[in-house]
Amino acid sequence: MLIDRLAFTGLRNLGPLDLAPSPGINLIVGPNGSGKSSLLEGLHILGMGRSFRTRQLKHVITHEAGEMTLFARLCGAPPLPIGVRRSRDAAELEMRMGGERVSRLAQLIEALPLQLVNPDAFRLLEGAPAGRREFLDWGVFHVKHDFYEAWRRAKRALKHRNALLRHGRMDVNNLAVWEQELASWGERVDDLRRDWITSFLPVFEETLSRLIDLPELSLRYSRGWDKQRSLREVLEQGRATDQQMGFTQNGPQRADLRIRLGRRPAVEVLSRGQQKLVVSALKLAQGRLLEQSTGRSCLYLVDDLPAELDAEHRRVFCRLLESMRCQAFITSVEHDALVGQWESHTPIAMFHVKQASSGTGQLVPQAQTDFMTE
Repeated sequence: MLIDRLAFTGLRNLGPLDLAPSPGINLIVGPNGSGKSSLLEGLHILGMGRSFRTRQLKHVITHEAGEMTLFARLCGAPPLPIGVRRSRDAAELEMRMGGERVSRLAQLIEALPLQLVNPDAFRLLEGAPAGRREFLDWGVFHVKHDFYEAWRRAKRALKHRNALLRHGRMDVNNLAVWEQELASWGERVDDLRRDWITSFLPVFEETLSRLIDLPELSLRYSRGWDKQRSLREVLEQGRATDQQMGFTQNGPQRADLRIRLGRRPAVEVLSRGQQKLVVSALKLAQGRLLEQSTGRSCLYLVDDLPAELDAEHRRVFCRLLESMRCQAFITSVEHDALVGQWESHTPIAMFHVKQASSGTGQLVPQAQTDFMTE
């Protein structure tokens, strides 16, 4: 979904903004600490209901402000306005779509699919499995319509089984009921994940090949329990050990994506620049598969594009991004790092973030012709 208007107030060190972004590439340039990443953070909150910089949204609100309001209008017939508001004293995020209040975060995520490429994205390679599961489930959620319900029911069954395991005396009958529920929905989650991976792999491999030549890189899905046995059998046979540990050790909650170069974990072999290209390929392939499967477009947020990349790989990244004809918001400290990267037919808007006397960052539209290839 393309955004044709943005309006933010009370967001970190950014002054109030109301702008009409380009349907293509939006370049955000300014010094460190001026508010470039805050703009991406606001978009991320709109599409994911959370920040990528802090777990507590109250820390995103400007110090002297009582609340933060983020608004975007999505193109369509008719256009769809979406917005979120967070008061400093409120416990929850208020979400609205089409003028109506919504209670499920999944509605917000579905309305504005987005992918973020920033320093935290390296966790896909070097971090815990939870980050890779989140990446995996974002893709399945947007492509497989019954995934959310299966995932929700499996999570509920897991919560109840873990609670029973922690009791001093285990209620076997109750445990059997929730094991059956977890096995049924957990197997369904696994089926949907495996179907998605089958579709995702060729898109990822083609995307990666356009960014960097790494023929030995492999991506393998691990479902979280013995592939030779059913989940129900694993749960029943693991009761004693699980009770001793106090939680369920096997199941869809332990799924992972294993990314290797040859026989070694990719993170142990690749340079920092190579890692960024692999992570970028994963993120861009997510959006490409979404568009191929559903016809819906994905929004891309790229924080500090030049970091870790030499001039040639910056050019390759930009050319791939513009070939996708998507909407993207890209930040950079250096104006010159983005010069000459774009074809003349690519829709581009450039904004310079300047520090006002009050200390807030103000977005100022700039001429864009010097960002295009001559």
